[in-house]
Amino acid sequence: MTTTIPAGSTAVAIPYLLERAGVVMEPDPSDPRQVEGVLNPATVQGPDGTVHLFPRLVAEHNVSRIGRARVVLTDGVPSGVDGLEVALEAERGWEHGTAHGGVEDPRITPLADLGIHVMAYVAFGPLGPKPAIAVSTDGVSWRRLGPIQFAYDDALDTDLNLFPNKDVVFFPEIVPDPEGRPSFAMLHRPMWDFGFVRPDEQPPLPAGVTDPRASIWISYVPVDDAVQDLTALTRPAGHRFVAGPEHEWEALKIGAGPAPLRVPEGWLLLHHGVTGDLPGGSFVPQAFSVHYVVGAMLLDADDPSRVLARTGEPLLTPETADETAGTVANVVFPTAIEEIGGEHFVFYGAADTRIAVARLVRTI
Repeated sequence: MTTTIPAGSTAVAIPYLLERAGVVMEPDPSDPRQVEGVLNPATVQGPDGTVHLFPRLVAEHNVSRIGRARVVLTDGVPSGVDGLEVALEAERGWEHGTAHGGVEDPRITPLADLGIHVMAYVAFGPLGPKPAIAVSTDGVSWRRLGPIQFAYDDALDTDLNLFPNKDVVFFPEIVPDPEGRPSFAMLHRPMWDFGFVRPDEQPPLPAGVTDPRASIWISYVPVDDAVQDLTALTRPAGHRFVAGPEHEWEALKIGAGPAPLRVPEGWLLLHHGVTGDLPGGSFVPQAFSVHYVVGAMLLDADDPSRVLARTGEPLLTPETADETAGTVANVVFPTAIEEIGGEHFVFYGAADTRIAVARLVRTI
């Protein structure tokens, strides 16, 4: 594995790799809630160490719900699920789309400083994908805080709320914002080219942005604001670009995966890189040909908007039958990571149809 060192960054390697450990969940064709697939899960680990999976359940016509099921272990390795129920489904007007709708692709992060788990999810409503937040104190019952309302930033000369956004995930620890204030930080992926312009036109871009491809950004919520009012988590500010496509295997777009993991070198962020053909923008609700792989980058512990290093080659590419054949072929899409029995396991969507797991292995 090669490591790219961005200009001005410390020469630090990324000593991690992924090893497949098997499939943990397949869609049940007898259950109408999941006839079109189970994919892209979040996870919650309880005080007793029990891990629950929160899969995206896709019903007919691509309508999604978020489920909850206990992860079954075999010799300490996730091998299945039990007791599937619905944790969240479209109940609000802004969660009901037309040809495609529902709630999907959750990322869940424990925020110990607030005593909650925060779920960032995509509400696919009438105007397309918009990120929203729900919180829980027990990992079972969830309270919606509402859609994310990004604070206006004069420096960007645009309103982020005008654009679709996905892949929102919180850091699990307090970090400094650009002004040095203790804050909760979220990564996200605004999409400037969401089919609003022709392929030969330049989409409207924020000030200072020259690449229209979907990239990873970071925004912040001051700790004091969130302590006083949890809904402050839906009103992030201090938006900063973090990383965009850099290698051939992420030429179309990139996006954040599971919550960043604190490691000795900084913050380890797994991300997806995409190549292929999406005519008309970063998302089209029709047949397309794409190739999703998993990469990694290290973010500075003291300034998580700063990339220290990123892998020059993917950590995981679609190779098995479970990853190369399904609703969307050739997709590995990491969305959750849990420490189980002293090992870290990464849960990922495979071919937009099933859920698989891989060990995160430190190489040195």
